[in-house]
Amino acid sequence: MHGRWRRVLRTPLGLTATVLVVAVLALAVLGPVLWGTGAEAVDTDDILAQPSAEHWAGTDNLGRDILLRVLVAARLSIMLALLAVVISMVVGLLLGSLPFLVGSRFGRLVSAAVNIAVAFPGVLLALFFAVVFGVGATGAVLAIGLAGAPGFARLTQTLVAGVAARDFVAAARIAGVGRVRILFRHVLPNIAEPLVVNATIGAGSALLSFSALSFLGLGVQPPSYDWGRLLYDGIGAIYVNAAAALAPGLAVLLAGLAFNLFGESVAKGLGVDVGTGPHTVHRTARIRPVDRSDRETGGAELEAAPSDLVLDVRDLEVTLPGASGPVRPVRGVTFSVRRGEAVGIVGESGSGKSLTALAITRLVGDEGRVDAARLELLGHDLRAPDTAVRRRMLGTSLAMVFQDPMTSFNPAHRIGGQLAEVAIHHQGMSRRAGLRRAVDRLSAVRIPDAPTRARQYPHQFSGGMRQRAMIGMGLMGTPALIVADEPTTALDVTVQQQVLDLLAAIRAADEVALVLISHDVAVVTEVCDRVMVMYAGRVVEDLPATDLATAALHPYTRALVAAVPDMTTDLAEPLATIPGRPVAPADVPPGCAYADRCPLATARCRDEDPPLVADPRVRPDHRVACWHAGEPLPAGQAGRNTDELVESP
Repeated sequence: MHGRWRRVLRTPLGLTATVLVVAVLALAVLGPVLWGTGAEAVDTDDILAQPSAEHWAGTDNLGRDILLRVLVAARLSIMLALLAVVISMVVGLLLGSLPFLVGSRFGRLVSAAVNIAVAFPGVLLALFFAVVFGVGATGAVLAIGLAGAPGFARLTQTLVAGVAARDFVAAARIAGVGRVRILFRHVLPNIAEPLVVNATIGAGSALLSFSALSFLGLGVQPPSYDWGRLLYDGIGAIYVNAAAALAPGLAVLLAGLAFNLFGESVAKGLGVDVGTGPHTVHRTARIRPVDRSDRETGGAELEAAPSDLVLDVRDLEVTLPGASGPVRPVRGVTFSVRRGEAVGIVGESGSGKSLTALAITRLVGDEGRVDAARLELLGHDLRAPDTAVRRRMLGTSLAMVFQDPMTSFNPAHRIGGQLAEVAIHHQGMSRRAGLRRAVDRLSAVRIPDAPTRARQYPHQFSGGMRQRAMIGMGLMGTPALIVADEPTTALDVTVQQQVLDLLAAIRAADEVALVLISHDVAVVTEVCDRVMVMYAGRVVEDLPATDLATAALHPYTRALVAAVPDMTTDLAEPLATIPGRPVAPADVPPGCAYADRCPLATARCRDEDPPLVADPRVRPDHRVACWHAGEPLPAGQAGRNTDELVESP
């Protein structure tokens, strides 16, 4: 951090701006001390004098030295401007953070009000508030402060939304950390730099605005004076002594320029982009039970959960708002995970894999709705209202490993402190005990020299170490289930294997259940006991992992397997691909969603959506949703024919 600030000073613009700002602030502090007496000295024999060696800017209508009064006025001018900036920042931070704290429904109203306020010119808002609060320095400070608040609020909303969408915030929410604590510990430290930069630039604008109000007679009132008031007095005598108006005007110009240049140079030196676009904020969704009278259940009843059942999901649906009405990217997903079992979920992008995981971990946005006939973790109903007990259960019994290790941790805090927060918050440990537990968990996930690493920041870890540390955060409690969403996507092959070996070791040691989401069929086959293949938001095949490469029945599953080259792939032939494009969630056809891409599709496929049922010709734990399951594919089509395994009906 200190090195980044030093880079600001090394540029000519940064050094010049810093010198100017320091000079302005020094003048504000020392001006009244050095020249206060001289500025108040009245000389009726030298009224409205022209500039001279004795009075460089002349005198006013009481014979007081104008230049000395300009120097002394620096304190009041800058102090009031900075006070207005503080008000703008405080109010802006409050308004900008409210959508994150209160949720999307009330947050949209706050955002709309801020957007309307930003649409008005700042000068008009300042004049409006000046009339409301009355003439004087206090009213002017409040007017300028509130007029600048919408801009800070808009910036804060954008920055908060960007940080809140990152994985380390989602991890904190899974751990049960409240929104207020997340805001102050995880969000605000990561947006401090652009806010400081904008506050610095805003100081220059506030100084100009305050001088304008004083010039109009709405700000500082006699006998007090600031640069705006001196400019007003100087304008009255401009034809007699132009320097009387030029001196305070030049002071406003130089001071405002100093603050603006300093802010711009700091922004460039720190690499701050204050124009960051809005991001989607993920918040906890409303989950309600499904009315089974109007849902297709495939004939399965809600039997009692076995004692070794960790996760039980029945008829899971996720509904999101769309441009033409509600969209269902997850449709009727049913599966269960037992203690020590690993279930893989594969499919193309947009098939609903990650959204299924987000629904399980309660991370679907407020705008989304999660419906389920049953959604239980260790027998606890995840559809029930949120309570401290359930947050504690989720924080200690469920671990989430996100796709991008770069965003898995808060870059503003040390790794050890972030891991310790779980133990402190949920297990009542002291900070010292929590840090000891964090070091122990870092060692457990094979991070060398864990005591030293615990004191380091995320950017000092490699990608694989960050991913292992993220797994270590999940192990701070006693997780019964680990949900890993593409945990090896951003890692090289060697590190991928290390992460997969670590997950396998954790499963074997503590009988932890695992849900692994991946595009890589080979990875899922290696790690998992069972594989669910998803397409267009539903499970089209559920089969043992050992059967995935040789005994898959659904044409889509066979095409996925065939698209992965192996040692027997003919290098002279083009790689196998799946024709066409995946179905958009907002445009799912009435029959089988894969029909338009399937070489076996018939009219029945386009009219009737096949249910996910066990095929009587194969193992009872092998379910498939296809009217032509296991039929040979036409020659030249992607996929392995299984006619030697299953006879065609």
